[in-house]
Amino acid sequence: MNVVVYAILIPLIITFIAPFFRPRAATIVSFLAFIIPFFVTLWALLTDQSFELPLMNLGKPVGEFYLFADAITNAFGATICLVSAMVALYSLPYMKHRFEEMKDEIEDEIKEFRKYIFLYNLYAVSMLWLVYCGNLILLYIFLELSLLSSFLLIYKYGYGNRQWVALLYFVWTHIAGVLTLIGFLMIAFENSTLALKSITTVSFLAWLLVFLGMVVKLPGLGPHIWLPWAHAEAPTPVSALLSPLTVGLAGYILLRIYLVSPWFINEYRDIIIAYGIITSVYAGFSVFKQTDYKRLLAYSTVSQMGYMLIALCLGSYGLLGVIIQYISHAFGKSILFMTAGGIIALYHGLRDITKMGGLHEYIPTISNAALIGFMNLSGILAIGMFGEFFILKGIADVYKFNLRIILAVVFVFILSGWYSFYTLKKIFYGTPRGLERPKIHRFLDTPLYIIGVISIVFIFPPLATLFLKSLKLCVLGGVVP
Repeated sequence: MNVVVYAILIPLIITFIAPFFRPRAATIVSFLAFIIPFFVTLWALLTDQSFELPLMNLGKPVGEFYLFADAITNAFGATICLVSAMVALYSLPYMKHRFEEMKDEIEDEIKEFRKYIFLYNLYAVSMLWLVYCGNLILLYIFLELSLLSSFLLIYKYGYGNRQWVALLYFVWTHIAGVLTLIGFLMIAFENSTLALKSITTVSFLAWLLVFLGMVVKLPGLGPHIWLPWAHAEAPTPVSALLSPLTVGLAGYILLRIYLVSPWFINEYRDIIIAYGIITSVYAGFSVFKQTDYKRLLAYSTVSQMGYMLIALCLGSYGLLGVIIQYISHAFGKSILFMTAGGIIALYHGLRDITKMGGLHEYIPTISNAALIGFMNLSGILAIGMFGEFFILKGIADVYKFNLRIILAVVFVFILSGWYSFYTLKKIFYGTPRGLERPKIHRFLDTPLYIIGVISIVFIFPPLATLFLKSLKLCVLGGVVP
């Protein structure tokens, strides 16, 4: 088997082993289970490795189950592994704080952490395996596993009326799942297979159902109503996976269907781009109205997902924008949710932005990490700057320098920077509020810097050169703008 397959087997196995360890050991084991495949998948990405591993053939209309990798899967896989590894470390001090808040509901913190780490690893590994699945039904199975495990994490360890929020999340994400599944089944009967390599056509109705399902999952404007509740009330380590990784996987699924049959996106390009721009602008301005730090970040996620819808419509260079936007958003938003969780853990549940201000004086390491997170969202001196470049390049190729569309998309980019640095100033700068300087557990800030440094290193050679070369060979070699 390919070395990547062995690597992604590690977290799958550790998912069932980690709960037998005490919390610190379980945390370290979980971290190693994801950081090892991160380096392997990163190596595979930079050296343009690919493979296909047959598993079984179930015959018509399901077809062959197989795992596969190319530069796209390795880019998504490496991102999932890095963020999952860092959030696993972060979980140890954060969940200790959360269990102390829940002491009236929890009898044994060690047993509760074992339950948590099992669900956490199951959640992360299901997202990782999803991107390596070559059959749409197998992909759907891992999608449902990720939704079920994240639902249980919110239900058991969330905030506020967490059971209601978890059910809201469960219902909306399963609406997305059902629409997508029906679309997949239609593809199966149209092609007598669900193996991606063998699908040749996707009808209008099948494409529409998959697209609508993924718009609910992203989410776009309208269906977005579930996301601020889920992201705000989930335990912060779950928010740090849910916003950066899970919702963006809708972009991965749409990208894979596009590579098989691009006609739907090309036919309705103008409508989808307009919807993406409206989504980004509405959610971007909504950020300014939020007083809860985590809800603010949730609206930022909706705005950033509008980028992915825009990029999906812009041909080959737009697809490069989709991939890099996923990576950039995952890096930036995981950092930012962990800064929010750090404030919650250090200042007894503080989430209200109106009660913050000047926090840089007391928690400078978390403040500086937030700066790197917002740099990623804004495309400033971080990997996201490549994503914005390719989106603009896609517009130039598809719309031949249509000034209105270029200005609209540039405004979306400016809006992201605007709300990012507005939020940074409001929370971390200004007049200090007379809070105490807490002692910060190293797992509450060090993982943020590891992600942040990697997000910046990727804009410099040789990583940038190898990374972009591999993605260009994969995407530009097979799709015409």
